[in-house]
Amino acid sequence: MFLRTWRWLTLMFVALSLAPAAGHFLEMPAKMRYEGPLWLTISQTLYGAFGTVGGAFEVGAIITTVVLALLVRRRRPAFGWTLLAALCVLLSHAAFWIWLAPVNATVAASTLATLPENWMALRSQWEYTHAARAVLQAVALGALAISVLAEIPTSTPIRNTR
Repeated sequence: MFLRTWRWLTLMFVALSLAPAAGHFLEMPAKMRYEGPLWLTISQTLYGAFGTVGGAFEVGAIITTVVLALLVRRRRPAFGWTLLAALCVLLSHAAFWIWLAPVNATVAASTLATLPENWMALRSQWEYTHAARAVLQAVALGALAISVLAEIPTSTPIRNTR
C-alpha cells in the first residue's frame, strides 16, 4: 500500500510540475513576437505563482521520483522507467538553475528604461529553456506511467462479479 501511495504522490507532483512548464511552452510562439517593453512587463507581472507554487511542485517531484527510484530499484522493468523519470526531473531542475535563474534575475532587476540591449537573446534563452523543460517533464510523466503499467499483469483473467 505504501508503494502505491508513493507512486500516486510522485505522479501528482510530476504532473503538477509539468503544468507551469507546459504553460510556458504554449505561450512561447506569442511571446517570441513581443517587443521588449511588453515582454518585460509580462515577465515581471504574470509569473509570481509559477516560482512559488510551481517551485514547490518541482521540489516535490524531485524528492518523490528519486525516492521512488530507490523503492523500486529491484523491480524490473519499473526501475528503468522510474530512473528515466528521475533523471528527466533532475535535468529539468538543473536547466532552471543554469539557464533560467540568471535570466529571471536580470529581468527582475530591469525597468522599461533599463531593458538590457540583449533582451532578445535573454528572451530566447528563457523561452527555449522552458520548452526543453516541458519536454523533459512530459517524458518524466510518461516514463512514470509506463513504470506503473509495466507491473500490471497481462495474463490476469477477467472475473465475472455477478
